[in-house]
Amino acid sequence: MDKLNIAVEFLLEHKLLLTILIIVLISMIKRLVISQIRGDVAFLTEVQRKWMSRTKNGTFLLIIVILFMLWQTEISKFALSVTAIAIAFVVASKEIILCFTGSIQRASSRSFVIGDWIEVGKICGEVIEHNLMATVIQEIDLHHGQYHFTGKTATLPNSMFFSYAVKNLNFMKRYVYHDFQITVVEFVNLYPLFPELYEKIEAHCEEFSEVAKRYNSVIEKHAGVDLPGAEPHIHITSGINGEQFVHIMIFCPTEQAIHLEQLIREDFMIAYHEAFGKDRLL
Repeated sequence: MDKLNIAVEFLLEHKLLLTILIIVLISMIKRLVISQIRGDVAFLTEVQRKWMSRTKNGTFLLIIVILFMLWQTEISKFALSVTAIAIAFVVASKEIILCFTGSIQRASSRSFVIGDWIEVGKICGEVIEHNLMATVIQEIDLHHGQYHFTGKTATLPNSMFFSYAVKNLNFMKRYVYHDFQITVVEFVNLYPLFPELYEKIEAHCEEFSEVAKRYNSVIEKHAGVDLPGAEPHIHITSGINGEQFVHIMIFCPTEQAIHLEQLIREDFMIAYHEAFGKDRLL
């Protein structure tokens, strides 16, 4: 007991050494817990990511609380003696403060959780981690009409939530309103092609049409708005040079959207070729 008391007194007298020991010990425990949560799987589930994020955030807060209690006397003396420096520090750490408050704003509004697809500014992706300072997402190439991961990881400071609107795209993980256009240079009557094109689109979507209607209804009830519906939509607009743009929108499983687009483009080109001859070009 005497040796233990001597060791405790020594550590309390040398707070810097004690601080290092506390950080190292808690970090080792954190790594051990995270390794247990991760296991030997190649791909993390959403539940694993949530628990890993909670572990990291919890250990970070624990370290902050312990160090604050340990250095409370020194912090109080410092705050009282160097008020001007403290004010300058607050001004200099404006971005850090915004990150903290942005984290509080995200938590209070529940705008997204780990596993959701979000869009912040021009960046879209799936949330894989969030903490007091930043949110980490796996980027998705939505702005080019694609729905696959780019392989890039983006770290967004939480201060961005005050500068950009956060769009939750979570319903797009399963089904998406996929729209694209086909440009026709010749100004011809394209409307006679549409009945057959509708039939072919419905044939392509037949295997999931019932599920799509139910999912569309669920989204409408959740959002409280009247959405376009699960059936395909086709309309035409014209350009300044007389060209025509055929706009097609389908409600389909996200992973099949690009494949279905290619099938529909092929159907349209075949119908256009049969109706207007081999010499006309798209």
